[in-house]
Amino acid sequence: MKALVHEKKLGMEGLHYQETKTPEPEAGQVRVRLKTTGMNHRDLSILHRHQPEDPACIIGSDGAGIIDAVGDNVTRISTGDEVIVNPGLGWKENSDAPPEGFDILGVPTDGTFAEYIVISADNVEPKPEQLSWEEAGVLALPALTAYRVLFTRARVQPGDKVFIPGIGGGVATFLLQFAKAAGATVYVTSRSEEKRKQALELGAEKAIDSHEDWAEALNGEKMDIVIESIGGATFNKSLAQLRRGGTMVTFGSSTDDTVELNIRPFFYGQYNLLGSTMGSTEELQEMLAFIKKHDIKPVMDKSFPLASFEEAFDRLHQAAQIGNIGFHIS
Repeated sequence: MKALVHEKKLGMEGLHYQETKTPEPEAGQVRVRLKTTGMNHRDLSILHRHQPEDPACIIGSDGAGIIDAVGDNVTRISTGDEVIVNPGLGWKENSDAPPEGFDILGVPTDGTFAEYIVISADNVEPKPEQLSWEEAGVLALPALTAYRVLFTRARVQPGDKVFIPGIGGGVATFLLQFAKAAGATVYVTSRSEEKRKQALELGAEKAIDSHEDWAEALNGEKMDIVIESIGGATFNKSLAQLRRGGTMVTFGSSTDDTVELNIRPFFYGQYNLLGSTMGSTEELQEMLAFIKKHDIKPVMDKSFPLASFEEAFDRLHQAAQIGNIGFHIS
């Protein structure tokens, strides 16, 4: 089979579209013939986390396809079933934090950027009927991340004011869609006029130019929930938009990981600061029911042939996308 394999060198130099062995399912496993897959920022960082001395690995976390083989003792899934891949490994029930040993598909475990993947039967869910293959392939990781951030961690309520700096990527667009469906009022920022325009079309109350004074643009209005994924470059600006007693959730950092925090105004403000990452199988199933109820579909940016991976990775690296970037396999 053809696959996108990373080995021997850091970064893009170690990434190659090549022929590799088609895997066979063992007991409790299924093989999915992938039709589409989705890109995430994790795919960029993996190219530097996966070391030259590590074994070669197929990268990629999201995907959708058709079951074409099942191992022994598999009863809930049958050949021919249309499924999405759950990229979270070893986290079944909702809990305060992932259990020890939790990992995400695509380094060190072979991932989805391939024609086939073998995975535990517990790690596939029925493909949502309302989604196209392209939409289903990009769904699980960003939508699950957004769902846990909003509902499990921030506990969003109807009428809440939610602030999302840096609209544009897959998780951020799901956050906007989910918060709107939950009855919240959503405010976003972006450097891109095009992304701000699309955010307004998706239901944002206000889309602020990132270079503006945020407090001034918000007319001094404070937020109940701030969702921060940019990191050091915006963390304190984001925190400054939060009402006293409000909640900030951080789930990533596209700039500096280190943040300088003045602790006195923080504790006087009675702020809540929460971390979040991915989510459990239980939350994934809740998310699938939620998007069905509200007829939510991923915002699609572009879809590329897997052989055109360099163009796709460059678009992701440049943060040029609005929504989700995918690959079509077959």
